[in-house]
Amino acid sequence: MRSRHSQLRQLYSLTLAATLGLGAVLTIPTASFAGGCDGLNLFSGVERDKQLVCRLDFGGNLGATDRYRFRIAKKKMKYAVNEFTIDYSDHFNGSFDPKNVDIIVNGKEKKAQDVVWDEENKFIKVIPNEAIPAGTDVEIHFNNVQNPRNNGMFYFNCRVQTPGDIPLLRDLGTWIVEIG
Repeated sequence: MRSRHSQLRQLYSLTLAATLGLGAVLTIPTASFAGGCDGLNLFSGVERDKQLVCRLDFGGNLGATDRYRFRIAKKKMKYAVNEFTIDYSDHFNGSFDPKNVDIIVNGKEKKAQDVVWDEENKFIKVIPNEAIPAGTDVEIHFNNVQNPRNNGMFYFNCRVQTPGDIPLLRDLGTWIVEIG
């Protein structure tokens, strides 16, 4: 028959092992979602149907150079688009290279007529050479992005202008980018 001290010691060992095992399991998803876009965003404040898909090619490391791939699914492209305006969080202090932006429409690269980065007002305007038809898959690639030096979750809101329309921007959704 075991002593009470031996039983308590065994119980303590099992509790410690279970805690360490649970801790290891819970940190694996966190590590895989760190620095990116397509993680599980339960508490983002953005409705699920308004979240757009994005990817950071080089991991979203603090202060590093990266490529942001902002995707817009064809089901979101309800209208033809002649201008994308992307505003972003005030606390995002990274930088963009407006001369190095690509527009990919249904897998084919299209040239941008103009890309304007308004650093002070925290938005980027991307104007394609020709209107992008409704119902097409679109990716906007921002190359040579300098990631911010601070950890955080940053919101990039996409609004579009349609050709021949009153120049009001229509909300398309939000990309959620996690750095660090």
